[in-house]
Amino acid sequence: MKNLLASIILVCLFMSCQQQKIGFVDNVKLINDYQEKKDLENKLQIKINAFQKRTDSLRQAFQLEINEAELKARKMSQTDLQKLSQELQQKEQILSQRVQFEQQQITQESQSTNDSLIKKVKKFVQDYGKTNGYTYILGSNEAGSVMFGQDENDLTQTILDALNKSYKE
Repeated sequence: MKNLLASIILVCLFMSCQQQKIGFVDNVKLINDYQEKKDLENKLQIKINAFQKRTDSLRQAFQLEINEAELKARKMSQTDLQKLSQELQQKEQILSQRVQFEQQQITQESQSTNDSLIKKVKKFVQDYGKTNGYTYILGSNEAGSVMFGQDENDLTQTILDALNKSYKE
């Protein structure tokens, strides 16, 4: 009976002495330094620049139309002037709606891309943790979810390197 009790105590002590493997990553650095994110941002910036050029071009053309209308307005009757004013207001409204629609599309694309990128990084960190025997990998951010961690437990650069290597492949 004493041997059984001693064995149980020994097993309990052994289990309580096992350390859990815990690491942490700086979420902001991990996401911002991920090469795929940089590449996606560059592609999005190209779309934004093209959108801005189209918008500027449309606004310049509309401004020219307004300038021409102002010259014509001096010789128009009141009825024709009101009609011209309504046409210009409609064109301006259509232009504004078009610009707003394109802005919304770019915003939605950006949000969707960011969401899928974050999911991908989370999944990668989970797989990394399982593969490397971690019990926990915590996320550090500016809000302070990890207030302190020893440098040897900071997995940010290790995971970032593995993530970028995976992306290149």
